Amino acid sequence: MRIQAENLTFTYSPSSPFATYALKGVFLTIEEGEFFGIIGHTGSGKSTFVQHLNALLKVPSAEKKYKPKKLKKGETPPPQIVLKVGDYDLTDKKTDFKELRSKVGMVFQYPEYQLFAENVFEDVAFGLKNFRPEMTKEEVERAVEDALTIVGLDYAEIKDRSPFDLSGGQKRRVAIAGVIVTKPEVLVLDEPAAGLDPLGKKEIMELLHKLHREWCKTVIFVSHDMDEISENCTRAAVFSEGQVKFVDTPKNLFQREDELRQLGLDVPLTAKLTALLREKGIVIDSDYTQRDFCEKVLQYYREREEQV
Repeated sequence: MRIQAENLTFTYSPSSPFATYALKGVFLTIEEGEFFGIIGHTGSGKSTFVQHLNALLKVPSAEKKYKPKKLKKGETPPPQIVLKVGDYDLTDKKTDFKELRSKVGMVFQYPEYQLFAENVFEDVAFGLKNFRPEMTKEEVERAVEDALTIVGLDYAEIKDRSPFDLSGGQKRRVAIAGVIVTKPEVLVLDEPAAGLDPLGKKEIMELLHKLHREWCKTVIFVSHDMDEISENCTRAAVFSEGQVKFVDTPKNLFQREDELRQLGLDVPLTAKLTALLREKGIVIDSDYTQRDFCEKVLQYYREREEQV
């Protein structure tokens, strides 16, 4: 499912003294199959944008009570908003938004806080019962088992346990299972590794890549961690003041260090080390992943020794 946004604008509390302009004409295309990152400082609009992708936030024309504003004589109409996810037109109030939400899974920051049921099975099965009421009991059981297994949990051992008795890592995996149980084509995550130690972050990113390979065609995640972006993404978008400033591969993005810092953003450790080496006359052409950076540094010194 290809995602296309043009002129996407959104205001919290419109027509009030507290109006906040969160999105100011966003243009962004995310191709099917990408592992896509979204970065930006707090208040940049990145979380508001991703909440539009499964219509948790709707553009005005998609609201049931929407009526086009009558223009005064000579008044210029506002730019037309385009927001499509696959064949779903998210600007059209006639769109089946319930079906859309089964196709675009949303995992919020600290998803373990959203667990609520008496046992793990009921928690994971909740989405299925909401989106797929026609499924038989056996089909639901099979789907829940598959979802828990893909996130690395033992179905028989965990299905009857209270989600509140699990470890933090297990809770997060159960919460993710509850979103992917409908087999969404697009998985959107807001800071999926927030609050985890380095090992926990590594494990959750490995899980997301596994889901990308085997379960969800497209993965989109919001992150403040530039190392996560450089290590994992095919491309990333930089949000600032409600707009997309840059969209590119991590390698090309993080070569714009001065521009990113002006937007209040950092760069990965590998980019900082590359810059320090360059100051000493050592030029390394790395994609800023740790593996590639180390290989290029070793290659540089091997070639240097051969020349001596």
